[in-house]
Amino acid sequence: MYGLGILKGLGVTFRHFINSYIEDLRGAGAKLLGDETVFTRRQSLDSEGIYTVQYPDEKLAVPERFRFVPFLVQEDPDHPDRPGHDWCTSCGICAKVCPPQCIWIVRGEDPVTKRPIPEPEAFFIDIDICMNCGYCAEFCPFDAIKMDHNYELASYDRTQNHIYDKQKLGKPFSYWKTIAPTTAAEEAEARGGWEHPDVIKEKKKQADAAAKAAAAPKPAAPAAVAPGPVAATSEPAAAASASAAATARAAETVETQAQAAPVVDEEAAKAERLRKREEALARKRAEKEKGNG
Repeated sequence: MYGLGILKGLGVTFRHFINSYIEDLRGAGAKLLGDETVFTRRQSLDSEGIYTVQYPDEKLAVPERFRFVPFLVQEDPDHPDRPGHDWCTSCGICAKVCPPQCIWIVRGEDPVTKRPIPEPEAFFIDIDICMNCGYCAEFCPFDAIKMDHNYELASYDRTQNHIYDKQKLGKPFSYWKTIAPTTAAEEAEARGGWEHPDVIKEKKKQADAAAKAAAAPKPAAPAAVAPGPVAATSEPAAAASASAAATARAAETVETQAQAAPVVDEEAAKAERLRKREEALARKRAEKEKGNG
């Protein structure tokens, strides 16, 4: 009973040791012929045994969710409407949520009105301070900043080469779809398309406006007048015009009388009140004189 676990562990190690040579012998000929599929299978889950990657000649493929220094998403150079345009709107959320505070953004402004515009004039990330947490990509509301897969960033100059500006950080949207196709497809489905969120909203507004315009009732076309001789239709037209003018004048007169009637009634009522008041005062004076006599 004692030592059984040790024997099992040694058996696993010995099996890996033997499988390593078997795997190397299986692809030895193809490797000598320069077949790249050998290394692809060697780093996959189907491979067995223990092996050493000959870096930098051989590099292990990183998983899709691997994250390193962030980069800024830009439109592809062949985009029909916005070639090379930044997705970033310089809202500043990434700089606020960054734990080591390694992001600096300079918001752009209109040269004429001096009002801020939704695009960055400058964008800097200190890659020596960046902890590759991915908060900036997670909180960006426009999917404008993503985590790159490039981890070979070493250099001898850390004062300039390790502070990435907008030019170094910018990469086309097609690059993001290449390194993370599954994630890019999920984000596009959530946005409602492969375009920038603002572009998708604008297209949706235009589609809604076009749908409303198409559903609105169209005005009726004016009735067509049958052509005929001018002499035959001039007298009836003049008579009809005179009749319409007379009708309009009569209606105006009736309306004026209707407006004046309340005024006349009010004047009569006022005069009647004054007359009754004078009669009452006269009676009082008469009664007073009678009492004094």
